[in-house]
Amino acid sequence: MNYYVGIDLGGTNTKLGLVDENGNIIFTTIVKTDSIEGFSQTVQRLSKILMAQIENSNIKFNDVKSVGIGVPGPVLNNRIVKFWANFPWENGVDLALEFEKNLGIPVKADNDVNVITLGEMWQGAGQGYKNVLGIAIGTGIGGGIIVDGKLVSGLNGAGGEVGHIKIEHDGKLCGCGQKGCWEAYASATGIIREAQSRLLINKRNLLYEMTKGRDLEAKDVFDAAKQGDKFALDIVNYEAEKLALGIGNLLNILDPEIVVIGGGVALSGDFLFDKVKEKIKEVAFPSTLESLKIVTAKLGNDAGILGAAYLGMQK
Repeated sequence: MNYYVGIDLGGTNTKLGLVDENGNIIFTTIVKTDSIEGFSQTVQRLSKILMAQIENSNIKFNDVKSVGIGVPGPVLNNRIVKFWANFPWENGVDLALEFEKNLGIPVKADNDVNVITLGEMWQGAGQGYKNVLGIAIGTGIGGGIIVDGKLVSGLNGAGGEVGHIKIEHDGKLCGCGQKGCWEAYASATGIIREAQSRLLINKRNLLYEMTKGRDLEAKDVFDAAKQGDKFALDIVNYEAEKLALGIGNLLNILDPEIVVIGGGVALSGDFLFDKVKEKIKEVAFPSTLESLKIVTAKLGNDAGILGAAYLGMQK
């Protein structure tokens, strides 16, 4: 049996895992990334932890064929991280080479949402499909685009940065510094922002009563809406419109078989996505909707491990 390592490298925590060729997870473990100790030192420490875990699993290291890594940022040629999100490391470093020096086996890296989308295609909600659009809706909006079974990473590793398509000219300020980005409206951050601005004017609603004296979360909006609060329902409808606008435009470009949506906002499930599916008809070219499936991601915390391992498996 051949085995493959998957690494989900995060700013705070890193998930390490070992997967067999059939997608069965042998182990996963979560460790502190501690990136502040330095690039080479962190990679060396993570490599040692990984090798010890493999040894404890009674797997021969010679049977481990490759490593895949998902990272928060654009990656060139499955090796070089163009720039880091939430890491104090130098941009343009060859992450794959650094792990190869420590592990002695081939390593590939790609953007974390790209990798998650690969995992969903291989073992998750996108299984059986070769043209997949993956969208992660959390603090921001990330995307992964798979065409004919292959990731579209682009010339500079920025393929799939769907959160920064523009849906309003000179619109709301985005965390990237530009204005009118999709994620400034339709991410969890965008929902909170919209709710807070409306609560400044209207406090006679359940959402205000639920969140009085604490920070509002996107989940609160959906919880209040599910209890029939008209104020919160209006915000959910606003969110559905913004999501439909972005997804509809992406359908017109990519014409995928399936859209797999993950992240915290996706936990609202059909309550949100039934509204999105209705509103998307006003945006997408009709033929893109004929056999389209819009589904919720199902691999959860294992998506990054499985997707990274699958990335490493590719020739």
